[in-house]
Amino acid sequence: MKKILVVDNDRIMRKFMTKLLEKEGHQVVTAEDGLNALDILNTYTPEIIFVDIVMPNIDGKALCGIIRDMQKFNDTYLVILSAIAAEEKIDFVQLGVNACVAKGPFNEMAQNVLAILDQPDLASSEILSEEVVGIKSIYPRGITEELLTAKRHFEIILERMSEGILEINSEGRVVYANPFALSLINIPEEKLLGSHFFDVFSGNDRQRVCDLMEITDDKPKTITEDSPLRLNRNKVALNILSLDKDGFASLIILNDVSERKRMEYQLQQSQKMEAIGTLASGIAHDFNNLLMGIQGWASLMLIDTDSSHPNFEYIEGIERIIKNAAEITKQLLGLAREGKYEVKPTDLNELIKSQNLMFGRTRKEINIRDKYEENLWVSEVDQSQIKQVLLNLYINAWQAMPGGGDLYIQTENVMLYEDYIKPYKAEPGKYVKISVADTGMGMDEATQQRIFDPFYTTKEIGMSTGLGLASAYGIIKNHGGFINVYSEKGEGTTFDIYLPASEKEVLEDKKLIEELLKGDETVLLVDDEDMIIDVGERLLGKLGYKVLIARSGKDAIKIYKAKKDYIDMVILDIIMHDMNGGDIYDKLKEINPAIKVLLSSGYSINGQATGILERGCDGFMQKPFNVRDLSQKIRGILDKA
Repeated sequence: MKKILVVDNDRIMRKFMTKLLEKEGHQVVTAEDGLNALDILNTYTPEIIFVDIVMPNIDGKALCGIIRDMQKFNDTYLVILSAIAAEEKIDFVQLGVNACVAKGPFNEMAQNVLAILDQPDLASSEILSEEVVGIKSIYPRGITEELLTAKRHFEIILERMSEGILEINSEGRVVYANPFALSLINIPEEKLLGSHFFDVFSGNDRQRVCDLMEITDDKPKTITEDSPLRLNRNKVALNILSLDKDGFASLIILNDVSERKRMEYQLQQSQKMEAIGTLASGIAHDFNNLLMGIQGWASLMLIDTDSSHPNFEYIEGIERIIKNAAEITKQLLGLAREGKYEVKPTDLNELIKSQNLMFGRTRKEINIRDKYEENLWVSEVDQSQIKQVLLNLYINAWQAMPGGGDLYIQTENVMLYEDYIKPYKAEPGKYVKISVADTGMGMDEATQQRIFDPFYTTKEIGMSTGLGLASAYGIIKNHGGFINVYSEKGEGTTFDIYLPASEKEVLEDKKLIEELLKGDETVLLVDDEDMIIDVGERLLGKLGYKVLIARSGKDAIKIYKAKKDYIDMVILDIIMHDMNGGDIYDKLKEINPAIKVLLSSGYSINGQATGILERGCDGFMQKPFNVRDLSQKIRGILDKA
């Protein structure tokens, strides 16, 4: 006696097989479809299984794959009972079956089934022959071939769809899944079929799906992309369509909206940062003008104070504080994407090595592990700003590893194409990639989405302004690049920086001169801030220059037109109430094409300043600046041949 399972959705076929096999003394259990068969196989271990191919609720092909994937059925003899054997070639190896019997006249089919059972090697799961038993008594049927062709056509469409398609029965169990659905859910077909659809989700999302499916009407049910479900690392919208009027069986359509949501987030982030940047830029400009006033008066005191004087140390302390305050405005300007001051072709490998050495000396509990691309492409950057970005990322990593850990720094040459770069509003082409990865505590998704927001911080009060990463984001965007973050809770964090590559050659740094350089020429100082005019006039006077004052753009043009033969140089503020610096420069240039002009601004070199410099302006100074830097800049312009 053998234990046998017969799986067939045809009631007459199940009855015929039961009567035939029980007459021979075998124990027979039947199942009406693949799903029913899986339930039976949980408690019943047959030695032989007969399976029909065309069935609802998991067809015969899928069922054979599931059975062969279950270790306890490795030695089970698997037989296909096929009504379409003459029209469709049976692939024994792919299906994992031992034999195939063609359905035909009952008397002939009975002999073929019994002949299979009489074979001496049923204990082996090896394929004895790939010939379909009883095929010679069956003739191909044209209508069946047409139906099979149509079925295969629809299968190909389902296989190639970019939506996940699932069929579930009245119990919510999966009986069909197309390839895209399998890739989204990330569960093998043999494990997914027969399982409950709700189980692919977790937490609140599972409850949302359960609540939706409890609605009994046959109308379409939807979870939209505005509030998508989480499926592994993907975000999906969901549609449920009833397959019958009672709503017992359903078709599930899963749309992966992860990329769309990512692009929407990037756009929202960009718009938000632009709005905040405009505000930050204005604040930084006004703050820099105030610092310029303080710096100017401190410089005047320092010129007249000998190093032995007790106040000398205090004045130097004021200058140090001004310098620290100016660093905050640099972060604000970086946030506003206006953070470039002196851009030049740079070997980023050397810049990073220098920064790593400095950081490593102060944070000895952090192991810095670096890897550099040989022949790294040159990138045009403001070196101090990129150092600030790296320092912000390093500090962020250090704070994420309170007990110490590893900090991985890597550089690469990469080519980025339109499809990848589109959400970041950057240009495709060559980029230098800098990766900064830590082994710290990592971040959840909610934190990642806000990590570049200004003033957002996960640190305790007093430990962080929240400007660091926001400033880094703005600085990199301002350089024509972008920055990404990848993190999981408990798995560390990786920041990837992309900076456009340049064809220019690296420039060597010039040595700084420490002394004050003086002169006796005439300088026209143009600014509409009384505080800047007062301190600027005195500073220039201390350096030996004769000073003319213009408190507006119109005054500057009027004075220069009248005294152009006596004026050797103009120091011009870019932002004026009556005229902008670019228009003033152009008017002055019309009066004297050989005019020498030094721009000065609380804003950065970006925007207007860059355009004016490209039209022939001689230089730019970022407020606040000290008297030594001013003296050297003026002489550099006046002494230029």
